[in-house]
Amino acid sequence: MHSEACDPQEPQSPTGRRILDFEFRNSLPRVRTPSLSSAAPDPSPRSPALSSPPVMGSEARSAVKIVKGEFGYVLEDVPHLTDYLPDLPAYLNPLQDNPAYSVVKQYFVDHDDTVPEKIVVQRDSPRGLHFRRAGPRQRVYFESDDVHACIVTCGGLCPGLNTVIREIVCGLTHMYGVNKIIGIEGGYRGFYARNTIQLTPKSVNDIHKRGGTVLGTSRGGHDTLKIVDNIQDRGINQVYIIGGDGTQKGAAAIFEEIRRRRLKVSVAGIPKTIDNDIAVIDKSFGFDTAVEEAQRAINAAHVEAGSVENGIGVVKLMGRYSGFLAMYATLASRDVDCCLIPESPFYLEGKGGLFEYMEKQLKENGHMVIVVAEGAGQDLIAESMRSMNHEDASGNKLLLDVGLWLSQRIKNYFTSRQKMVINLKYIDPTYMIRAIPSNASDNVYCTLLAQCAVHGAMAGYTGFTVGLVNGRHTYIPFDRVTETRNTVVITDRMWARLLSSTNQPSFLSSKDVEEAKMMEEIPKQTADEEKGMENGST
Repeated sequence: MHSEACDPQEPQSPTGRRILDFEFRNSLPRVRTPSLSSAAPDPSPRSPALSSPPVMGSEARSAVKIVKGEFGYVLEDVPHLTDYLPDLPAYLNPLQDNPAYSVVKQYFVDHDDTVPEKIVVQRDSPRGLHFRRAGPRQRVYFESDDVHACIVTCGGLCPGLNTVIREIVCGLTHMYGVNKIIGIEGGYRGFYARNTIQLTPKSVNDIHKRGGTVLGTSRGGHDTLKIVDNIQDRGINQVYIIGGDGTQKGAAAIFEEIRRRRLKVSVAGIPKTIDNDIAVIDKSFGFDTAVEEAQRAINAAHVEAGSVENGIGVVKLMGRYSGFLAMYATLASRDVDCCLIPESPFYLEGKGGLFEYMEKQLKENGHMVIVVAEGAGQDLIAESMRSMNHEDASGNKLLLDVGLWLSQRIKNYFTSRQKMVINLKYIDPTYMIRAIPSNASDNVYCTLLAQCAVHGAMAGYTGFTVGLVNGRHTYIPFDRVTETRNTVVITDRMWARLLSSTNQPSFLSSKDVEEAKMMEEIPKQTADEEKGMENGST
């Protein structure tokens, strides 16, 4: 399908004036200070002899566009193909002739539409940081017949993977008339070590009803040069990468190498994690399904514990560094007496400890249920020091099984020290939760994420992750979702709501509370310093 070529739109500021203040900087450890100069990036590729090989992770270089407007407005924009291919022609979006969208009053997203990172502000607050709003544009930078797209899934399983795959394929085909879409099997290493499979709306029609991923997945296997060589050799010009923070770091490295080679290839990421620990975005797909499925395990533990004398149900849920799944499952269940997460330290013995609280609960109610995230209490496990530095193929720290360890410590304490007969049941539903199909709300969310990724790639955006920010879909630069991790704030109202629901002790000393508050104040201080520097420079 061919569209009439037209001149690309000049970028406009939020106030309608042409944007002249583009600032590019590298993704070094991020202290948000304004750049002292507005310099466009050097469009010429670096000589391979002079450039070091691209690497995955925090060392991967990533140019970031900062656009400033009036009243403290800052747009952290995503890269565009025209940043390094300035003469790239644009075409009218074929959606304007699509009968399905002919009744939509304003289907195309305005170029000036952005979404604020924070929506709770004070009267005198600056407008603050914004991200580009996702959605279809009036002009695209690919002709439909020339698109050769590929999709890859990496890392662990998560509900909704097949739905995202299906909707990318259907979105490209039905909305833009694309007919060349392939799936990369087995994760990143599939680019250079496995065959590909052709993807059509017919072949993916029912895959959303199944758990897992029809493309297969793996951890590790990321070799940037081999992957980009394969992309170039196959003539692929749109790459859709579905995975967690490690996968998005790999996607950032792929984008950087593509940009260095000045290839007309859009790289789009769709963030995936059951832990819900991706920074910036409201939530990741599959999280709602995981919370819902976790209820089954908690309910089973509650039934088991309530059916015997001094019954104790221990449920271990996923949450390597962030306890969102455990926290939300606890709040949704109302049958949990204690929730333990990585962000909130706890101790077992002594006044105010877990064992004292358990004795109280058993005497009052005769049973109790404990939910523990997999990353909680690692510092309490005696043998942990020997395994703290071990990592899996994706670079994630290998954790000892806190559920088994905690269950054994509880048994030892009550049987040998307190001479109390207990009946403990330990339930680990980890792989059952992540292997199921997504529920209705996640299916809708996956559909919107996939379609927004397709719209962004067709519009020429690249090096971005699509995500929900304050209820609006946005395009976010790769480095913003990989530089930090979203964690439960134990001085926030949501954790306070959990404590009031379970009536468990916080296990925190006054020193722990002060340290947590200080960690929360650091970003605010940094923002204040930036504001002061900006005021001083104007």
